[in-house]
Amino acid sequence: MSPEPFEDLLRHLAPQVLAALMRRYGRFDACEDAVQEALLAAAVQWPEEGVPANPYGWLVTVATRRFTDWVRSDAARRRREDADLLATPPSLLVAAPADEPPAGARDDSLTLLFLCCHPSLSPSSQVALTLRAMGGLSTAEIARAYFVPEATMAQRISRAKQTVRRAGARFEPPPAAQRAERLTAVLHVLYLMFNEGYAVTAGPELQRHDLTAEAVRLARLVHRLFPDDGEVAGLLALMLLTEARRDARTDAAGALVALSDQDRSRWDRDLVAEGVALVTATLARTRALGPYQLQAAIAAVHDEAPRAEDTDWPQVLALYELLERVAPNPMATLGRAVAVAMVHAPAAGLAVVAELEADERMARHHRLHAVRAHLLETAGRSPEALDAYRAAARYATNLPERRYLELRAAKLADAFTK
Repeated sequence: MSPEPFEDLLRHLAPQVLAALMRRYGRFDACEDAVQEALLAAAVQWPEEGVPANPYGWLVTVATRRFTDWVRSDAARRRREDADLLATPPSLLVAAPADEPPAGARDDSLTLLFLCCHPSLSPSSQVALTLRAMGGLSTAEIARAYFVPEATMAQRISRAKQTVRRAGARFEPPPAAQRAERLTAVLHVLYLMFNEGYAVTAGPELQRHDLTAEAVRLARLVHRLFPDDGEVAGLLALMLLTEARRDARTDAAGALVALSDQDRSRWDRDLVAEGVALVTATLARTRALGPYQLQAAIAAVHDEAPRAEDTDWPQVLALYELLERVAPNPMATLGRAVAVAMVHAPAAGLAVVAELEADERMARHHRLHAVRAHLLETAGRSPEALDAYRAAARYATNLPERRYLELRAAKLADAFTK
């Protein structure tokens, strides 16, 4: 087995194994530590000895032993150790047949997701805990995504687990009366999780399919739980319509390909059809238009265009204007700037970008400078576009994005010398 599928397998199984231990012991911090040790053991043993016939059962068994070892080593909890060990059914220590799916894994994933989004946690802690427990990201990877030292992120995750424990959270689905209240946090975390997989914040990879796939899987589960919620459907549709373009976002060498230059025959038409049908049905019946529905509608307009030049930019602009009214944020304004430029003129788009340059959240963001560079280049203001591309490359922390921006700058510089 090659290293990549091996890592994907561990990431896929990690939340299921954690859910199995949580269901039995209910100790988030200790269970999570035990699972991490089991994953580490697998990473050492499986490449040499081969993947066991039932990797899920193997991980549950090893994690359970790590957990009980931890209980034994804690003298203050020695009395409870006996009860825990006695409560552990022998069947849990024996790997299930390879063709037997982990019982209740799907429901456990959703329960674990709601636990990670517990209201006692801050939004940043909810995201960090979900990326760790559900996404399988290491503490170092999460720290890079948030531009904080690894030690700081480790403390944040540790405090989050302790907070959940002190809040008395149990490993069970939230009461029906609390589900809607906690749904907003769950959707926000899934949105961020998907975005991190679609455009990795930092590092050599442009995108991480394991994260986007897991976010889509969880969004489908949430949609089954809330089939009539427009924002849940909107988020799932947005993910499907965005994921459909994944293979076309890079060329054979792994370099970034802009949306306008993508080979649309490589888009996943099944995902496009599913996403369009979902957002169309949702918009037809929704009573509360929200940001996920609107972003899905924008994605659908792009995905339905046979060629880039066929894009219905007036409709895209109208949707961005509505999105800014419903949920104002600088990224929506940046998207509107592009639409304004396509409908009216690059200069009109640059005027919108200029409004954002005073926003501290965007001043050093590479996407602001990349959009400005593109619009300046389109307007024929090449020297200014060159400077803007170079600024965007300096601020980009993802290597494929940085190389793309540097290439754009190099092409402009070459044009000057000819």
